[in-house]
Amino acid sequence: MNILDGKKCADSLIAEIGKKVSGYVQGGLRKPHMTIILVGEHAPSESYVKSKITTSGLSGFESELIRLPESIREEELLARIREINEDHTTDGLIVQLPLPKHINPQNIINAIDPAKDIDGFHPTNFGKMTLGQKAFRPATAYGICKLLQYYSIPTKAKHVVVIGRSNIVGKPISIMLANDFDIGNATVTLTHIETPRELLLEMTRVADIVIVAVGIPGFVTPDMVKEGAVLIDVGINRLESGKLVGDVDFDAVAPKCSWITPVPGGVGRMTVAALMINTLNAYQNNFNLV
Repeated sequence: MNILDGKKCADSLIAEIGKKVSGYVQGGLRKPHMTIILVGEHAPSESYVKSKITTSGLSGFESELIRLPESIREEELLARIREINEDHTTDGLIVQLPLPKHINPQNIINAIDPAKDIDGFHPTNFGKMTLGQKAFRPATAYGICKLLQYYSIPTKAKHVVVIGRSNIVGKPISIMLANDFDIGNATVTLTHIETPRELLLEMTRVADIVIVAVGIPGFVTPDMVKEGAVLIDVGINRLESGKLVGDVDFDAVAPKCSWITPVPGGVGRMTVAALMINTLNAYQNNFNLV
């Protein structure tokens, strides 16, 4: 059993980005700039945003955090987004999810300029990604691809089973690994919480790679995977004890795996690294550097 170390991979990617940015700045260009909007007070969001801002600095970027009250009206939030869309010194914009219940998140995502949509959630970017065209890819799914690539995990002609069909992870990673990207060309089966247990077991037991993102601690058990499988655990669940665990029963499943991600220290770090890649790409697009 080998560990797919998200921290090690992310640190390598961030170092590469930092070198590129240093060269651009020495050449007389401004630094890349990322803006994050955080609405209300949500402890997990605070943690995620802190990580993004810290990593932004390590990448050589400038970042700005805009805090808005939970009571803000949707129209006011949309107006702030329009202002940032028109600000040519901002390369990437993130509106941290989840949002307060009175705000429609899809309206907010749709309002972000696709050229600044470093989360990769805008329908324009998602659609282009689906068609195999150049676009910002959803960060968590993109981070998984980068992790597989870093450890030279083959996907071509492999059977991948994805458990979970969210727009953030399940759907995009299924599309990306099935597409003819740098890492892809896999045969992908997309399952979810409504997939009958018998069918789910039938699929996962023959899968070369299993990717799970359902938000249920210990959902994947040893009887669900074959010897030598690769396990990508996207889940982050906090137990009553305060311990963070994934969607995989790690101690029981890990001995059967050739590779497995830990929680924490796996996919979460890769999500932030992928955001930095997308921000750098947005910056390069702005200055016609690619």
